[in-house]
Amino acid sequence: MRMYEVIFIVKPMEEEATNAVIEKFTKLIQANGGTIEKEDRWGKKRLAYEINDHSEGYYVLLYVNAEPACVAECDRVMKITDDLLKHMIVRAENGVPESDKE
Repeated sequence: MRMYEVIFIVKPMEEEATNAVIEKFTKLIQANGGTIEKEDRWGKKRLAYEINDHSEGYYVLLYVNAEPACVAECDRVMKITDDLLKHMIVRAENGVPESDKE
């Protein structure tokens, strides 16, 4: 298993709907054999430029320990989810950074 950083921006919605989108992806990762090492919700931030007519978004960073197939499935689902403005998945070379550990 490898460590990945999964960051995504949820379009502005009600708090319950935002939480449902985040929970959807955490459950998807867990259902495909991955584990969430840390969930970091940055909250609503102003975007540098408008994306799909939105100037704000809710940022979420997940540190995930998973197989490449799990990450590929997560990426596929993120691409077709209309509630996300952007997403990015990168491999974390050294795991969860010391400054981010609780």
